[in-house]
Amino acid sequence: MKNYIFITEEGVTYQPNSTSPEPDIENCQVIGFVKGNNEDEAFKNLKKENEYLLDTNFNEIICMELKNEDYYKKAKYFYLGEYK
Repeated sequence: MKNYIFITEEGVTYQPNSTSPEPDIENCQVIGFVKGNNEDEAFKNLKKENEYLLDTNFNEIICMELKNEDYYKKAKYFYLGEYK
């Protein structure tokens, strides 16, 4: 089985310690991580494992295959605070 991430461009996000009532950063939100033989099966599994999603206001969800099975272990982290 392949690994997939589901994201949406819908919704808003605030940076830490924000005092503004308006969202101040554009981003994508992670909906979930699931396995499947293809995108359609992964989406079916996403809905099955997270039944509450159908009760949210999200509409468009984007599916992307993750090439590394150990994506957390192989991830490279960057810390913006080190560059200020």
